[in-house]
Amino acid sequence: MAKEYTLRPLPYAYDALEPSIDETTVHIHHDKHQQAYLDKCNAAISKHPELFNKTVAQLLNDLGNIPGDIKKDVTNQGGGVFNHTFFWENMSEKHGQKPIGNLKTALENTYGTFEEFKAQFKQHAITNFGSGWTWLVKHPNGDLQIINMANQDTPISSQFVPLVTIDLWEHAYYLKYQNLRADFIENFFDIINWERAEQFYNLDIIEFCKLF
Repeated sequence: MAKEYTLRPLPYAYDALEPSIDETTVHIHHDKHQQAYLDKCNAAISKHPELFNKTVAQLLNDLGNIPGDIKKDVTNQGGGVFNHTFFWENMSEKHGQKPIGNLKTALENTYGTFEEFKAQFKQHAITNFGSGWTWLVKHPNGDLQIINMANQDTPISSQFVPLVTIDLWEHAYYLKYQNLRADFIENFFDIINWERAEQFYNLDIIEFCKLF
């Protein structure tokens, strides 16, 4: 039987995202919040253990074929696992990166300038009501799009390749920023891993889902 999913270690130290995201928040967010999603996801999928042969992302990318008795948990708990795993991967200890390669060209073709993209992404994030995520994604036709998603919904269920995301649940920022969500969004841009985003941009959805 395939093994249950395990919590992926952070790709950097807990304090690597300072000062944009504080060390305490990273500890709680990764070790507590994400672990809770993982535990509930494993509990649900253990009812159909053959599904452990797929990645969480592959399950979310094919929700139509998930057994009905666990579909809601795969969507919510599996979504929480994937969204958080991607969130950590899309940030870097190398601060101040800018877009590169094919993604840089695509951003310029779509938004004109990086600053215009940043302004539109920030506006989406600021107006994302309640708990959710703001994403830069690659549409199946190759176009770039900024989208908001609620709760733990994920763009891979709509066949979009995720490139960048920010977690807008209060637990992602409240210890440091309290009600100043806009400051958190602004500072997030200093820690985006554009090297990783370029790698994701050059994948199709099938290749991408093998990674998560």
